[in-house]
Amino acid sequence: MMIRAATQNGLSQLHIEGEMNIYTAAEFKTQLLPHLAQPGELEIDLSQVSEMDGAGLQQLLLVKREATRVGINLRLARHSRAVLEVFDLCNLAAFFGDPLVISNSAIR
Repeated sequence: MMIRAATQNGLSQLHIEGEMNIYTAAEFKTQLLPHLAQPGELEIDLSQVSEMDGAGLQQLLLVKREATRVGINLRLARHSRAVLEVFDLCNLAAFFGDPLVISNSAIR
């Protein structure tokens, strides 16, 4: 798993590539939580997530909880097919509150 970060005008953008699973959960948490210490907004691009399991979902739930706790506006964007499948299975799309736009690449 790789996380690329960029910040512009108070918006931190994170692009996650690869697997979000039990094997990458600790790395994800270590890389992501420091971004919650910065004021502003946080957008996480999930378009390149190739696999997600329960541990990956738990990490997103943790980020949502911590962002809410510290007053950061969190947006999950460009959900990959793997992410959409887990959200659908667990009926959590409404919990995160972000629009789920299904792209052609997510359908394939």
